[in-house]
Amino acid sequence: MKRLFGTDGIRGTAGEFPLDEPTIVRLGRALAASLPSAAGGPPRIVIGRDTRESGPAIEAALARGIREAGGLVDLGGVLTTPAVACVTRLAGYDAGLVVSASHNPYRDNGIKVFSRTGEKIPDRTEIAIERLVLDGGEAALPGRRGAAAPGGAERPDPGRGSLPGRPALGPADLAGRYLAWLRGTVGTGASLPGWGVVLDCANGAASDLGPELFRRFGAAVTAINARPDGRNINEGCGALHPNGLAVEVRSRKARLGLAFDGDADRCLIVDSTGRVLDGDYVLFQAALDLTAAGRLGSGTVVGTVMSNLWLERALEAEGIRLLRAPVGDKYVLEEMQRGGHVLGGEQSGHVIFLETATTGDGLLTGLLFLDLLRRTGLDLAAWAATVRPCPQVLVNVPVRERPPLDGHPRIGPAIREEERRLGAAGRVLVRYSGTEPKARIMVEGESRKAVEQAAARLKSVIEDAIGRDA
Repeated sequence: MKRLFGTDGIRGTAGEFPLDEPTIVRLGRALAASLPSAAGGPPRIVIGRDTRESGPAIEAALARGIREAGGLVDLGGVLTTPAVACVTRLAGYDAGLVVSASHNPYRDNGIKVFSRTGEKIPDRTEIAIERLVLDGGEAALPGRRGAAAPGGAERPDPGRGSLPGRPALGPADLAGRYLAWLRGTVGTGASLPGWGVVLDCANGAASDLGPELFRRFGAAVTAINARPDGRNINEGCGALHPNGLAVEVRSRKARLGLAFDGDADRCLIVDSTGRVLDGDYVLFQAALDLTAAGRLGSGTVVGTVMSNLWLERALEAEGIRLLRAPVGDKYVLEEMQRGGHVLGGEQSGHVIFLETATTGDGLLTGLLFLDLLRRTGLDLAAWAATVRPCPQVLVNVPVRERPPLDGHPRIGPAIREEERRLGAAGRVLVRYSGTEPKARIMVEGESRKAVEQAAARLKSVIEDAIGRDA
């Protein structure tokens, strides 16, 4: 059982454990020791962050810990999570760190860790880091790196370089490399002149990068929620609250809208009528496009246990299999790599195009989807109107403890009873959140009344058995 890391890095309330300064410094030291340099010598690590007011302090504490353990740090400033994953790989860093709590409110923050290949580190590495941070092992780390004094191995000024042929890179350099990489993911003739596109940047890390990217392709871009103040990230906007974007798309008669979350690793689509299309819609059209191009080699798309039944049935009708992974894009990626699958993602808007990237990337998803529409001429709104998702109810229950759900004497039988009632026409999924003290209930089926009643019954049982008082 992991003690610091959840399904997407470390997350919590800024200033409180595990995001208090001493713990973050210890984490930086542990990371410098656990993610060794590929080229020998001290590890090179890049740090990016989103727009939360607590970001700079957490960034500074991480950098201090890394330097105390002998590592070298480049600070990327405000960068999206996938931008950090990308530049970590492109610029030859040994690790990339992102200070972000993704879609959470501003009071929360977190730390995500990418390996030198731009992939989220595996569970076994997270557990090893936790032992160093929590069990006293980090006390010996400076000796391992030969840097006994705090502040050792400071990064020089950008351009001076700390190792032969390895100059330090600043925020503008890193952002520029990322945007250039995005430009190269579509054909050289790709352009979107006259396309009216509205971007909801969630007052987060895409607030500058998003508009800049799509304007480079000639789109007529309107950016909303692109003025971060440290506290308004995800506040009633972005991928978690796309209704405002839907109104803006309709009022401006735009071609479509793209909604990102705070660190822009997810993207939801809004069609010209204001209909919100989640990641399942993107996966279906991307699967058809790859199949037509002969590039969906395995004939399989990786979704998650949350992917709607309509997607599974629609893909099956096209001769494509849906394989379900646990929630979390790192687990989707692991399943993709295990089976040699090139497309996967989550309903929430994390979509992984493995031919191109190793993590969900909201800007990449939006760009590739617009390019798909440009190339195929698909009438998105007309097609979306034909899709009939199965009713799906999601309920969160705050909990005071986290016993195994299936084996619980009351919760386990309640889950099995609801599964029996729904039969082959529905699904029940009850799991704990990887980032919050909550049980998450998902019930899906052909009858909305039946799934709502099932979810309500399960909520009542869980609240009574392990619920936390409000």
